[in-house]
Amino acid sequence: MYDVIIIGGGVTGCATAAELAKYELGICVIEKESDVCEGTSKANSAIVHAGFDAEPGTLKAKLNVRGNAMIRELYKKLDFAFKQNGAMVLCFDEMQLPDLEKLLEKGKKNGVEGLEIITVEESRKREPKLSGEVKYALFAPTSGIVCPFEMTLAFAENALENGAEFKLSTKVTEINKSSDGYKVITDKGEFEARAVINCAGVYADEISEMVAEKRFTITPRKGEYMLMDKDAGGIVSHTIFQLPTKMGKGILVTPTVHGNLLVGPTAENIDDKENTSTTASGIAEVRAKGALSVEGLPFNKVITSFTGLRAVGNKHDFIIEEAAPNFFNAAGIESPGLTSAPAIAEMLRELLSNNIDLKLKDNYKDTRDGLVHFAELSRDEQNALIKENPAYGNIVCRCETITEGEILDAINRPLGATTLDGVKRRTRAGMGRCQAGFCSPKTILLLSEKLGCGIGDIKKNGRQEVSEDA
Repeated sequence: MYDVIIIGGGVTGCATAAELAKYELGICVIEKESDVCEGTSKANSAIVHAGFDAEPGTLKAKLNVRGNAMIRELYKKLDFAFKQNGAMVLCFDEMQLPDLEKLLEKGKKNGVEGLEIITVEESRKREPKLSGEVKYALFAPTSGIVCPFEMTLAFAENALENGAEFKLSTKVTEINKSSDGYKVITDKGEFEARAVINCAGVYADEISEMVAEKRFTITPRKGEYMLMDKDAGGIVSHTIFQLPTKMGKGILVTPTVHGNLLVGPTAENIDDKENTSTTASGIAEVRAKGALSVEGLPFNKVITSFTGLRAVGNKHDFIIEEAAPNFFNAAGIESPGLTSAPAIAEMLRELLSNNIDLKLKDNYKDTRDGLVHFAELSRDEQNALIKENPAYGNIVCRCETITEGEILDAINRPLGATTLDGVKRRTRAGMGRCQAGFCSPKTILLLSEKLGCGIGDIKKNGRQEVSEDA
């Protein structure tokens, strides 16, 4: 029997596992996909928000600002990519200035540091490519960008190293109360725990209703993006927002931590919790609205488009609660959920501590070594690494300069990759301009050899096929 079962291996679930793994607890993360970071956490804007947008007094406001501060320290300890590049919210009309001033006041009430409204002249000094329609901008220096795959994986690997277990490709079908806690029934067997934490993203409402009465609903909000080649990455250095609406923070233009340029997302509420298709109309909207913020966006350098789903709750705030004795929900974790994840984990730990005594481990390890990124090393470091392990001398992904050594490390690590997407998220092999056209065959071969299976058994991702009567 575990002390805690966490349902969902996204950034919230993995951050919670890492937080609870500091204590003498038996922890199990159950994820229906074959890897962590397969759902909402893998397809978002990758922004570490400053915290000026959320309504003062809400959980979103409190946990955003706390999470922002935590990430600025955690990335050093857990070895994931992060850059504090600052953000600008653009105002295109003098009549919009009061709305920008309201954002400023919200941010100040929320405790965001360094916020200021700057003139068009100052805005264009900082970002020369801004649209000529810009009148003012709200500048937020504490905003940043992150790699969501790396951050989620860092939490997961840190949790694993500190004793947490992960049950992947395991779908929860039922949860029953037991004399000591809960029996979690899955398609891979039954697991028992004293407490359950629901971090199931767009399915959090369905998981909650396995235990408690209907408390909330989750609506998937579809957001489409365009990703440009690294040749376009220097168009802007800050994250460029437009004034937000009730549907979200609007179309943004931002560099990524790996040097690309990202534009999006759209915002469309849908019914299908698995619909991650892109559409001609969605991409057209991204192009049109992105061009309002930044002049001369090089759409001829787009290397891929993709869609993410945000888990939008009907409570207009994060839903973090004890819904039944020792059953906790972390639901409706839409933006700024990525930023807030480590702070949400702290809050869940506090709720759990009301019912279960928590004792810190004597041997807890608060650091984690990430994968070696060969392309980021100096020439001397590269030569030394190749001398130690010749596999680092074989380039597999030419677009991103990813070596065989990096791919083998991604497969061999605890919680290692088992699919093409798993390798891609850990190493970036396949994320370049040819979008895996060159490196896929070699990556499949390496996966096949290391996993001991046929090349036909290697999948792009591990999405579980569920029959109609399942």
